[in-house]
Amino acid sequence: MACWKKRSVYENHIKTWRRSLVRRILITGAGGFLGKNLVAHLSQREDVSLQLFGSENSNDELHDWVSTADVIFHLAGVNRPENVEEFDTGNAGFTQTLVDAIKASGRKPHVIVSSSIQAALDNPYGNSKRRGEQILQRFSEQTGAPVSIFRLKNLFGKWCRPNYNSVTATFCHNLANDLPIEISNPEHQLDLAYVDDVVAAFIEEMETRPERIDGMVDPDPVPSYQISLGDLASRIQFFRDMQQTQLLPDYSVLFNKQLYATYLSYLPRDRWEYGPQKIHADDRGNLAELIKSPQFGQIFISRTKPGITRGMHYHHTKTEKFMVVAGQGLIRFRHVDETEVIEISVRGEDYRIVEIPPGYTHSITNTGDTEMVTLFWVCEMLDLDRPDTYYVPVDV
Repeated sequence: MACWKKRSVYENHIKTWRRSLVRRILITGAGGFLGKNLVAHLSQREDVSLQLFGSENSNDELHDWVSTADVIFHLAGVNRPENVEEFDTGNAGFTQTLVDAIKASGRKPHVIVSSSIQAALDNPYGNSKRRGEQILQRFSEQTGAPVSIFRLKNLFGKWCRPNYNSVTATFCHNLANDLPIEISNPEHQLDLAYVDDVVAAFIEEMETRPERIDGMVDPDPVPSYQISLGDLASRIQFFRDMQQTQLLPDYSVLFNKQLYATYLSYLPRDRWEYGPQKIHADDRGNLAELIKSPQFGQIFISRTKPGITRGMHYHHTKTEKFMVVAGQGLIRFRHVDETEVIEISVRGEDYRIVEIPPGYTHSITNTGDTEMVTLFWVCEMLDLDRPDTYYVPVDV
């Protein structure tokens, strides 16, 4: 019994110690676009505890949560009010309310703020964001509490509300749903920042936990992209056409990856599934293209009936990879200037990848009793004017 009590006391100490390591985080504007993405990332961590403040919560709750917060992400704000006065009450006004609550608590949490590049401009929204910054800067100067202010550019990413204040969200939503888009000036330049990059910058700022910051952490702390309206629309239209063209964008460009992920988040569920544009069928079986790109070539798949042979050709520069994923087969090679035949047996359950070097005529034969399914990669897209394919039998 005594041992059990000692163990119980020890476990309680461990639990208390672990709880002391958990950072208590308050997020204002947690239900907004940026807030949802930040919450999604932080909720996967075991070393934080979240309190989410939204328009449905009261000032009493704000005071209670501030009094225990180690970090406050201040994301709440107004950008599309019914009247211009709401800019000041929703941005500078609520920031003052938050600062008053922090002062009343006697604590010095690290406050990380989402401001806007509009704060540098003389308009009602920009003025209200700048006043919010100034309130926080004075609070930091008076108390020594760390304040990190991010002047964010136009954000894009999943969960952004379309037809509101994000042209990227509007273009993605409308084109994904076959709705028209309007482009007043295709040459107009946008500065865009990806929401996950912002979240990453916020979390990194939280982890560094500066002793004191009185102003901007960095004039440009988040990666961003400058793009014209016309270019933005054409890229998203390219994504819209991908199910017909099977063409992929250049994924070596990070912006394309991020923009395509954004587009897909607006794609209606009934368009998540689709078939290839064309299935080439004959007595041997059938073949269909999956995806293709000028950067990496193309991938296609074939079904071959028992006893059937495909191929019997070679390439000068074009290279390929074969992988039988179901059934069994025999891949045969012969150097075009030699007589020796090389054979490789393949089975679907083995998941073996076979290289097809240039200068070797090659074939693949279904040697099983069932249909053989083969996945092919070719280093370049088919060019009918320069196919680089020469039909020569493997056997001489």
